[in-house]
Amino acid sequence: MPTVAVVGGGPAGLSTALFTAKNDLDTLVFDTDETWMHKAKLYNYPGIDEVGGTELLERMREQVERFDADLRVGEEVTAVEQADGGFSVTTEDGEYDADYVVFATGTDTELPEELGCETTDDGLVDVDLDMRTSVEDAYAVGSMIRDQTWEAVISAGDGAAAALAILSTEAGEPVHDFDTPGA
Repeated sequence: MPTVAVVGGGPAGLSTALFTAKNDLDTLVFDTDETWMHKAKLYNYPGIDEVGGTELLERMREQVERFDADLRVGEEVTAVEQADGGFSVTTEDGEYDADYVVFATGTDTELPEELGCETTDDGLVDVDLDMRTSVEDAYAVGSMIRDQTWEAVISAGDGAAAALAILSTEAGEPVHDFDTPGA
């Protein structure tokens, strides 16, 4: 089964993980828990009147874990390299293999740049509309791809777009993640 490694546990990374884990891809999330979301109070997240950033993250983590994603809070990724048709993800605790990697590390572009992902003249990671970088099967989402557009809901949408692109690649056709009652 393909493995998706998500580097970052804010709204973008957790959204990616939700879609991939829900659709039965082995999903690892590496989360240093240093997101700016801990300072946020959201009144502009659809479907939620208001919520503190920390509470939103807790809800998102619980939802991701219900679909059996392997959430590793506090485990920092120190390197990502291409290896054997996929990626080798290194942390202080070990090394993990993944078929896909999704970078969701806020404005920190160091890991995708070290992997060889192209950047824009503004220093952002360059992606297409499906969040694909210039490195095959590597994606970037959230603040590292958008200059000064740091809205949680936009980042979550980026994560969903990357996940759907991965799911579509695996299926060999476009995938839409719609659920219906009673199905």
